[in-house]
Amino acid sequence: MNNKKVTFRNADMAWDMSALILFPQGFDKSKRYPTMISVHPFGSCKEQTSSAVYGKALAELGYVVIAFDASFQGESGGVPRYVEDPSQRVEDISRAIDYAVNLPYVDQDRIGALGICGGGAYVFSAALTEKRLKAVVGITPVNLGRLFREGFSEYNPIGALESMAAQRTAEAQGAELQVNELLPPSVEFARENGLTDRDVCEATDYYKTARGQSEGGATRMLFSHAQKTLSWDAFAFAETLMTQPVMAVVGRKVGAFGAYRDGQEIYGKSVASKDRQLVELQDWSHYDLYDHPEAVRIAMDSIEPFLNKHL
Repeated sequence: MNNKKVTFRNADMAWDMSALILFPQGFDKSKRYPTMISVHPFGSCKEQTSSAVYGKALAELGYVVIAFDASFQGESGGVPRYVEDPSQRVEDISRAIDYAVNLPYVDQDRIGALGICGGGAYVFSAALTEKRLKAVVGITPVNLGRLFREGFSEYNPIGALESMAAQRTAEAQGAELQVNELLPPSVEFARENGLTDRDVCEATDYYKTARGQSEGGATRMLFSHAQKTLSWDAFAFAETLMTQPVMAVVGRKVGAFGAYRDGQEIYGKSVASKDRQLVELQDWSHYDLYDHPEAVRIAMDSIEPFLNKHL
């Protein structure tokens, strides 16, 4: 599959974004193509599932695909590093669209977006106000704000915010940045230490082994700059503002990260959508949907007609 690495300017923040453009077979630069923005998960990068799995599958269906690294992450600019800022992640999607509409082979009236895990929720959040997106798909979408308020803060969001505040003050006064590793070093380590949840173990298997490991996919987060995540909700105002066709694809083998629950929520709230679909895969889990060939094939069997209809 043909692809090209590019950079484009994040003008508001004065740094460059790094992206891969994937082209369909027989690409003709004189033609205009429907285009998909592909958004990577929390703690991931463009070289992982957003391009290598779903980007590839979408390009094979005839779409131009733009898979980019989030600001502060991967090969994109922004300092300090490892910041996960939901508002910035959503704005990154608009910046990718700004870049796409200036490409002569992109049909600006047929732009959609697909995101995986946290990227899926960011895509949904972007679509609430970004009406250049004509259809959106979330693969095992996770509302990161909800997850931070619950499991990631050990159900103590105020305590987490107070700790973040103290750490940010310390760093402003010269202390070393606190960068938290989000996953155990290995599946064996996780199990030996009682970390037996399906999502934790499967995430570790994906990100910490040759299966999905990538240099840019740092499963780290700058603790002191994560405060705004706890007050963010990917699905706020979806009842009114989600007017585009929307699809959530979830596995029914559930884990602690809550994608099954979040997929149901965005489906339930998208009452103003022109076409809302919830695709439940009975025998598959969150991380199966990252790269398991059969799970991805089943997901794409629903995604293909959905996008063909709306793009």
